[in-house]
Amino acid sequence: MKTEVYKARTGEALGNGSKYKNGMSADAKKKLKRKEYEKELERLHAELVRLQEWVVENRLKICVVFEGRDGAGKGGTIKAITERVSPRVFRVVALPAPTEREKSQMYVQRYIRHLPAAGEVVIFDRSWYNRAGVERVMGFCTEQQAQRFLQVVPLMERAMVDSGIRLLKYWLEVSPAEQTRRLESRINDGRKIWKLSPMDLESYSRWYDYSRARDEMFAASDTHFAPWYVANANDKKRLRLNIITHLLSQIPYKEIPHDKVKLPRRQKANGYKEPDFPYKLVPAKF
Repeated sequence: MKTEVYKARTGEALGNGSKYKNGMSADAKKKLKRKEYEKELERLHAELVRLQEWVVENRLKICVVFEGRDGAGKGGTIKAITERVSPRVFRVVALPAPTEREKSQMYVQRYIRHLPAAGEVVIFDRSWYNRAGVERVMGFCTEQQAQRFLQVVPLMERAMVDSGIRLLKYWLEVSPAEQTRRLESRINDGRKIWKLSPMDLESYSRWYDYSRARDEMFAASDTHFAPWYVANANDKKRLRLNIITHLLSQIPYKEIPHDKVKLPRRQKANGYKEPDFPYKLVPAKF
């Protein structure tokens, strides 16, 4: 399957008569069948396990940043990446709003402590780029603070890369119509209503403010050592497969050889009997 992830600076991802407009493919594709999706996802999950073993064996430090529009599918993509690997190796960081103490700190201070150590993959579900996006658009920081962040962030990321961290940054782009459909679907769905906060509603009305903030963020922080990769998020299944495929392509790894696994014999009971204990059983309603 051809990967539809592009560096932002190539001009292939966003606007101006390029192949994608607001992350929407100009060439309509037929819906990906669930069986096809699950088969490909299973294969990619096995590759992620191989990557995990290589990261641990070689003490690599991987940092993956996910940013994008509300409703673009960041959570589902991160879940697809992590559902078959160890949470002790693949750590997900999704920080809440800063405390009063954190607001008094250097801005990136609360993010730095979550950066990966050797043998770890850290995935940020939103990151220090909050300052370039939601904080700037919603007025949680001053324009001077936002501009200062855009000046400093390439230096911070250069230091991360120089320390041995492999940094991957993904922007998930969804069309206005698809974002509306997804946010509306949350209103009457008890499983999703928690995803629709007052902040989401306010952000929804500021589509072009976010577009301008995104454009400035790309211009300032799309560097050769830490480029932005933009993914078409209008089709969630394809998005997940494309992101995982791309992530695997960015980290050279090999399969770690294993001895053939054989289960040992269980020990004999040697007189053990199940006790007559009044267990409090979970009701078998299904």
